[in-house]
Amino acid sequence: MSSLPYLESNTERRKLIRALFVFAILAGLIVIAFVISMNTGFIRLSPVEVIKTLFGAGTAKQNLILFEFRLPRIVISILIGAGLAVSGCILQGLTRNALADPGILGINAGAGLMVVLFIAFFPMNQSPPIFFLPFLALLGAGATAALIFALSYEKDKGISPTRMVLSGIAVAAGISAAMIILTIRLEPNQYQFVATWLAGSIWGTSWKFVVALLPWVIVLLPFVLYKARTLNVMNMGDMTAIGLGTRVSRERLLLLSAAVALAGSCVAAGGAIGFVGLIGPHLARQLVGPRHQYLLPASALVGSLLLIVSDLVARVLLQPSEIPTGIVVAVIGAPYFLYLLARSKA
Repeated sequence: MSSLPYLESNTERRKLIRALFVFAILAGLIVIAFVISMNTGFIRLSPVEVIKTLFGAGTAKQNLILFEFRLPRIVISILIGAGLAVSGCILQGLTRNALADPGILGINAGAGLMVVLFIAFFPMNQSPPIFFLPFLALLGAGATAALIFALSYEKDKGISPTRMVLSGIAVAAGISAAMIILTIRLEPNQYQFVATWLAGSIWGTSWKFVVALLPWVIVLLPFVLYKARTLNVMNMGDMTAIGLGTRVSRERLLLLSAAVALAGSCVAAGGAIGFVGLIGPHLARQLVGPRHQYLLPASALVGSLLLIVSDLVARVLLQPSEIPTGIVVAVIGAPYFLYLLARSKA
């Protein structure tokens, strides 16, 4: 009996070492993708030119390409990937539903509806209040999440995972129809912008969008990591969590609010990008296991890597044309979703 604590500490130590190793590998891959993305584009910059530009020795043209176009887009891809993946990880933990994702559940669509409403009624010839967009997206995402959770709630049983997915798909379809109706009244330049945004193009390619999104990510991600143990307990079920002294309703509201805020702010900056919140947590779970102390940061790293690579592919696949990043993610995510659906059905 006296050896049990020793064995448990050894097991925890091995899990921690494995998680740190995975984090290091994922961070290294992100750095590699970052460097390749800086070098790649319609106008190519060699590694030497990139280094010279970073240290202030580049030409005016190289400075413009690197600092005003590529770097903001790369940074915002990393932030959006991390935010969406962590949001999906929270939703999967709270609902104990492997298919939960802010895109599939319609939360992204709700955030997008508010952004499209803003674009439809805000003159495009004026400078839009960029820092206000995440708040609008948060409002739409929160209202949609509340509606979906209300529709999926069963008396004496709590939230039904199956009903939640079906309700989310139905609500997302209704919101998409509303957005199509809204596009009828748009002017040509507004319509082009909305169509590009709905396809998941990372349109916020300036430092202003990075600054607008960064506070949401750097505040909410540490808060969610702080709540990792709570997520572990709540993943066991409400009755078990209550028995262990967890204030389930309060903690669920806090974590759900964080997930909705992350998804809404990311949608406001990056457009309707789906499946990142589904793929990221699943791949991370295979790498580091189900404990949220390791799963949440691994999800953030996987999501960032997925989106920065998808954006790189979207920019270079059909040069000089550009594919919306959301389409590349969907090409990867849709088959993966069907695979998970078939596996859960089996």
